Amino acid sequence: MSIYQHFRSEEKVFIDNVLEWKESVETFYSPKLTPFLDPREQHIVSVVIGQNEDCKLAFFGGYDGAERKRALLYPNYYEPSEEDFQCSAIAISYNRKFHELTHPQILGTLMSLGIIRERFGDVLIEEESAKAIVDSDIASYVINNITKIGQAGVSLELASLSDLTAVHTKWQESHMTSSSLRIDSLLSSMTRLSRQKAQDLIQGGKVKVNHLVIEEKDYVCHKGDVISCRGYGRFLIVEIEGKTKKDKWKIVFGQQK
Repeated sequence: MSIYQHFRSEEKVFIDNVLEWKESVETFYSPKLTPFLDPREQHIVSVVIGQNEDCKLAFFGGYDGAERKRALLYPNYYEPSEEDFQCSAIAISYNRKFHELTHPQILGTLMSLGIIRERFGDVLIEEESAKAIVDSDIASYVINNITKIGQAGVSLELASLSDLTAVHTKWQESHMTSSSLRIDSLLSSMTRLSRQKAQDLIQGGKVKVNHLVIEEKDYVCHKGDVISCRGYGRFLIVEIEGKTKKDKWKIVFGQQK
């Protein structure tokens, strides 16, 4: 039985990457650190690696409760530490009296440096500042090359990861049933909108799955997917528990608080 049949066809390239990471650990008997992964990618890595005695697995995204995390694949003799994940926190200070920065503004400015998304973790908006988790290798470059985000002048400096331990993404879990795992059906159930309204939002480019705009109403979702809908919030598919006697899918999902 091929492992690919358990996943979407467009995920084959990522699965091949995971298999290469696993082979590298088993061949060279040394750890392999991945880029930052979204929740769906973390799920895929966990499934592909499984309960493997020769290749262990750990995740860390810079703080307890991180959404985007790096995976460390390592041989069974190795004892991983927080430093192995090479995560750095950058504090972004600005005048909150005159400006209010948003997640898209901060992320857009970070990526305008020509750095791929996979080298950035979570962006956290706090009362007096914002913080971004980044690959430690690029932290100095980011700090030295950003002085403005939107219309706000900003000051960037390294922050301690220990300051982030109290930050959590809170998901309020609920149970629901859905006639299918298509994005339009799930979105309709999660938001309590009509199926037609959900389809209009999807085809209008207002819905993302794992940070990518999805405009196909029949797009099939899986465990670990994060669905965001402009104006209605973000949702996480926590578990797909099988079907009811009436042939509907039983789903546990979280809504970000």
